[in-house]
Amino acid sequence: MHTWWQDVLTAPDPPYPVYDVFETCAMILTTITPLLDLWRPGPVADAHLVVCLVHWLYEFLGDQPPFSCWDGADDPAVLAQHQAWLAEHAPARLRAVGRPDLAVRTALLALPYDERWAHP
Repeated sequence: MHTWWQDVLTAPDPPYPVYDVFETCAMILTTITPLLDLWRPGPVADAHLVVCLVHWLYEFLGDQPPFSCWDGADDPAVLAQHQAWLAEHAPARLRAVGRPDLAVRTALLALPYDERWAHP
């Protein structure tokens, strides 16, 4: 799984959507930790981060897991870990690739739910 995930993160046009590969790897590994650890900054990896956040962000902002097949994603600790990683690591990377709008919305994940939705 680690090798497949690393390969996807460096492939400009992977054969499967990056968010589906992430979910499949997380489901098999029963954790997201090594996947997030391997998701280091870089032009291709950051482009994939944009694609994933466009796909995931609405659910994450509503404190819901964006995954359809992985039951482990319903664990509040897993959801909180993923949201915290995105809030910490994604905004600067998104700004660097010209997506300040997505960076601002992703940074909201660091706020409690009610504050997130009350934020201007």
